Amino acid sequence: MRDGPSEQPSEQPNQRPGQHGTGLSGFRRYTWWSLTGGITVSLVLFVRAWAMDEGVPPWIRGVTGLSLAVLIVSVGVLLGRRLPRVPGDARDRSRASPTRERAAGPPVGWLVTGGLATTVLGAVPLASRDDGLWAVAPAVMVSITAMFLRPAHRRTLIAGAVVVAAALGGSVALVSEDSDRLLAVAFPVGTVVSFAWVALGMLWAWDIADRLDQARHLAAELAVKDERLRFAADLHDIQGHHLQVVALKSELAERLAESDPARAAAEMREVRRLASDALRDTRAVVQGYRRTTLEDEIANASKVLTAAGIDTAVEHGRAGGAGTLPEPARHILGLVMREATTNVLRHSRARRAHIAYDVEDGRARLRIGNDGVEDDRLQRETDPGTGLRSLTERLERAGGTLDRRRDGDRFEVVAALPADAHAYPAEAGAR
Repeated sequence: MRDGPSEQPSEQPNQRPGQHGTGLSGFRRYTWWSLTGGITVSLVLFVRAWAMDEGVPPWIRGVTGLSLAVLIVSVGVLLGRRLPRVPGDARDRSRASPTRERAAGPPVGWLVTGGLATTVLGAVPLASRDDGLWAVAPAVMVSITAMFLRPAHRRTLIAGAVVVAAALGGSVALVSEDSDRLLAVAFPVGTVVSFAWVALGMLWAWDIADRLDQARHLAAELAVKDERLRFAADLHDIQGHHLQVVALKSELAERLAESDPARAAAEMREVRRLASDALRDTRAVVQGYRRTTLEDEIANASKVLTAAGIDTAVEHGRAGGAGTLPEPARHILGLVMREATTNVLRHSRARRAHIAYDVEDGRARLRIGNDGVEDDRLQRETDPGTGLRSLTERLERAGGTLDRRRDGDRFEVVAALPADAHAYPAEAGAR
């Protein structure tokens, strides 16, 4: 989901957008609390409407209260099972696909427990000939159970529940000689449909977000694999020809060793030259693969941050693009861009980030900022070889500066280097 030629995502393999509160972890909490809270409030309000009636015996109130508590706990647990935890837990992640989760089987124990509590909460008001409130708890349990079924079975369950609700509501109205029989039928049916619509609608939104997240991470893995294949293909193209010629000439030299030693020696000199060429070309491929440039890193950073749910703005000044810089400056600023992006992903809860590059008064300036700094971890170095501290020293050796600025929850890295190629010694851009 995030990378180009550089393997930046591999530097944080366990990093997930949800760990910053901007991805699925926060959405999971929102979905769970919304469903559990909404269902709890509805159950309490509707059950209280008849359970607190003066004509209800105390023992029935006690049984009803216990059943209500059991049903609420069952709903919370079942929703937690249906919404897989996201951040970095391989065991939980294996359940992220609804298909895999259904294949493993629903939590039958909790479904049975919730069903028993629902039976009590539905039977008691139904026995008292309440033609409306009895349907609330069964509607909740039908919606929760439907979450663990395939779409076809889900629709069958809800349709069956609608028919049963209408039949029971109408029967109660007939027995109690209620004049408003249409309401007695329509209210239970509407209750079942309403709860199913809300609960399954939120679950549908969760499943879509979860699949998109999986697809995004799969895209990241594929991008890394594609880059590795490209590198392997480059090595094959370079090494294959050289090694084949080396093998043929070595075989020829072996056959000529006794009959024509002079020619055999010439062939072996040619083998040595080919081996040197192969080594030089291999080093060139590796150097080009590992080389970091500013334009590549800006493009990669924008993709990575956007994929992590961070709104990223990129600005280029009017004085020229990164391609106008000398190669050492592009390489060093590319390293700064990579390190700053890694820090944003690892150590912030950013929702917005900005990247700005400009050349002014003979100096190239790169600014990377975000609005989600949590603490001073951005100021500390975890890797002395590639951290901001070591990059500060490299910029200073090249006549540049690297500043870190913090204002509240905003943090910005500002790197500046001379834009003149004559300002760089031969080793300034060396890795």
